[in-house]
Amino acid sequence: MTVDSSLRVIARAKAKPDQIVQVRAILTTLVDATRREPGCLSYELLQNHADATEFVFVERWASAAAEQAHFVTPHLLATLQQLTGLLASEPQISRYGVVR
Repeated sequence: MTVDSSLRVIARAKAKPDQIVQVRAILTTLVDATRREPGCLSYELLQNHADATEFVFVERWASAAAEQAHFVTPHLLATLQQLTGLLASEPQISRYGVVR
């Protein structure tokens, strides 16, 4: 039996209502660059149909170390700087492991 040691991450960002278009544009630039990172197994950006201000990244990383390395990449640091003042609250990041 193989054990899945990959890390799943759900990262939520909530745009200010008048900044939805700009936040979406900024977040979409992150996807391709992140998918090319070592240890990134999948990386998707979703937007809530019922609440257009809510964006969610659904991520799968080979390891916790790979996910932590993501936080010091130039593209993520630039994105976080561009988002200053555009979000309604701090992003929420939750990390999960596969149970079965």
